[in-house]
Amino acid sequence: MLSGLYGKAAPACPVETLFLFSQVAVAIKVNKSDPDILQQAKLEIFILEQLRRLDPDAANIVKWNGFFLDRERVCLKFELLDQCLWDYIGDPNNRCLPISEVRPILGQLTNALSHLGSLGIVHADLKPGNIMVVNRYESPVKVRLIDFGFACPASAVMPGDRVGTVGYSAPEVMLGLPYNEACDMWSLGLVAVELGTGPEDGQRLFVSLIKEMLALDAHQWITPSQVLRHPFFSPGLSNRFPSINIERPYRVNLQHGIFHPGPK
Repeated sequence: MLSGLYGKAAPACPVETLFLFSQVAVAIKVNKSDPDILQQAKLEIFILEQLRRLDPDAANIVKWNGFFLDRERVCLKFELLDQCLWDYIGDPNNRCLPISEVRPILGQLTNALSHLGSLGIVHADLKPGNIMVVNRYESPVKVRLIDFGFACPASAVMPGDRVGTVGYSAPEVMLGLPYNEACDMWSLGLVAVELGTGPEDGQRLFVSLIKEMLALDAHQWITPSQVLRHPFFSPGLSNRFPSINIERPYRVNLQHGIFHPGPK
């Protein structure tokens, strides 16, 4: 039974929908039967199989419950979450989040990247639309990283392959240069900028952290473990930190001139 939308439908692109299975609501990502999208779905399943080695709760990543076929469409089944971070911060009640609320969100996302890095996986499309709030009414809010459609092993990055979403992709990705897990830290830095707001306790440390995430020299980018040790996450600043169209993603290969639109 169709019960709503988990993402936004786009022609010729994967669509994520909510269904009820055995009286339990789940999120379904429906990949259309286009050959390029089907190939991308197969690669995503490969990554999701690798992620099964992680505890979704501990790693702050969405729980994957397998896949099934609907005619020629590959359907991926996930746990049902509340709303994406774009919608959460777009709510008038959540605009201008205080640092005390930014801190746990940023910490959980860093934790997710740390776990991906432990498996040598690059997400490659980190943005508020691919970050889900588990329950908007909980405090502190819990988030999970979703959508591994462009993810790949760092060892399998293709030279000249540009993926992700314009406005969140790291410079080396935009230029078609070799990239690795560090590109996700750049994207997280931009997400952090979106979350951060006006002056208050912790703002100076927040700006310091952002500068290290968005350093001009890619070799100087801070790692996930360094982020979590940054003074911004000092327990003394907050007792709520838990322990641990430009929005459209794309794939372009500069060598072969191939363009593959991805889900919005």
